[in-house]
Amino acid sequence: MVTGHPSDRARKRAPSRRALETRDRVLDAAERVFAARGFDGATIRDIAAEAGEPVGSVHHHGGGKACLFAQTVARRAEALSAARLAALETARAEGPPRVEAVVGAFMRPFFELAEGDRRWRDYARLVALVSADARWRDLAAEWFDPTAEVFIGELARLTPGAPRRAVAAGFVFAVSAMLALLTSAGRIETLAPGAADEGDLERLIAFCAAGLVAGAGAGD
Repeated sequence: MVTGHPSDRARKRAPSRRALETRDRVLDAAERVFAARGFDGATIRDIAAEAGEPVGSVHHHGGGKACLFAQTVARRAEALSAARLAALETARAEGPPRVEAVVGAFMRPFFELAEGDRRWRDYARLVALVSADARWRDLAAEWFDPTAEVFIGELARLTPGAPRRAVAAGFVFAVSAMLALLTSAGRIETLAPGAADEGDLERLIAFCAAGLVAGAGAGD
């Protein structure tokens, strides 16, 4: 026997495939627009036009602009964190990891995801916005800080005696450099026209690992 008011049953019904596809289209559009214009420069109308949806549909699937931004950031965060933690476990399985291996485990998954899907580079711009703006502190705490704490803890273990703040600062500097390479690699091409870009990620990992060790005041 089915009980409950019809409206209650309707609310519990799973979203249709069409609704899910529309939501994905809205979030994809929001990601592109926020990446290109920043949070303050983007409008719901811009996102609706990019998605090919009416403004009302964007409000229905995303809520207000701040809510839509939060949803867009959250959408890829779990996959990124899972890839990073898996890479760290692989590094540990190969033997006691060095600082450079830990830095690589944090950075490489983002670049690997971005290599096959341009949307991840747009996402990197959103992560940069979250990192730089105190308005999104709670968003960062929910979606990025738990994984960051794991990596900072591992780096602290590898730099015994270093103040926690020094390790955390070095980690934040490394994250900033990683996001810069993900979002503005063209700057390197401008300064070194015609030069191949192969090896930039490995140079970045080595650069940041060395900086972490130097900044922590401890040997590797």
